[in-house]
Amino acid sequence: MLGFQMQIAFTMRRILNSSVAFCAALLLAEAGVTFAPAQGTNNLSSTAADVSQFPSLDRLPGKVPPRVWNGLGGAWARAHARWQTTASADVGAVVFLGDSITEGWSTLAKDFPNLKVANRGIGGDITSGVLYRLKADVLSLNPTGIVLLIGTNDVGDGADGADVAANIRLILLAIKDFNPNLKVIVCKVMPRSDGGQPIHAERIERINSLIEQFTKGEPNFAICDTWGIYADEKGAPNPEDFKPDHLHLNAAGYGVWKKALDSVMAKLDLAADKAK
Repeated sequence: MLGFQMQIAFTMRRILNSSVAFCAALLLAEAGVTFAPAQGTNNLSSTAADVSQFPSLDRLPGKVPPRVWNGLGGAWARAHARWQTTASADVGAVVFLGDSITEGWSTLAKDFPNLKVANRGIGGDITSGVLYRLKADVLSLNPTGIVLLIGTNDVGDGADGADVAANIRLILLAIKDFNPNLKVIVCKVMPRSDGGQPIHAERIERINSLIEQFTKGEPNFAICDTWGIYADEKGAPNPEDFKPDHLHLNAAGYGVWKKALDSVMAKLDLAADKAK
């Protein structure tokens, strides 16, 4: 009998606590108080998000920089409008994923005639943006391989180097979780010196070092040294490979990148996989 009374008392306490919590939530809602995830530390969702519009910063996964380019929302929407018409044709492609440097590779299909390629670069995009759209834009295509270049806008937006590298690590882990046999070429963050601003060489080299450490021991991940092929002795971009903004590649610069990728693709037998 005593045990039965204790069980009733315990149940009543649980009901009372739940009622108090519910009433408190109603009062807070009426007062306009809401609880949101901590800025910049959100977790990657286990399901593909609706990525047709750029989200508010508090909805982005991973570590979010303190600011983003104010044109990113428009660039994001335009890119997704284009991709709606090509998604079915892009299934099974080698996906080039990144920001405006990737987006601007207009001769991609011509430069890799033995590969089916798809361009998923968005001007101004950041590492947490790639995390947010990875499943919908890339993994949904069941790609043969991925060429990833991302991080320079995080640097320009004031992000900490360790945070940028941590986000790239999350991208790679998500890809590996999707398909542990999927081959990924991870391109190092390129040197930059846009608008006369600091070149951020030390921070970029730190990011690249952390990325390289993570990919070691991963047989299906390979590094493409897109830092060393472009940086001078001070860590500034070689002017012959970049447009006047010292951020975006010119035609010669894309040729240098292609040559570097050819050797990495051969190492991973990426072209051979396409031919099967």
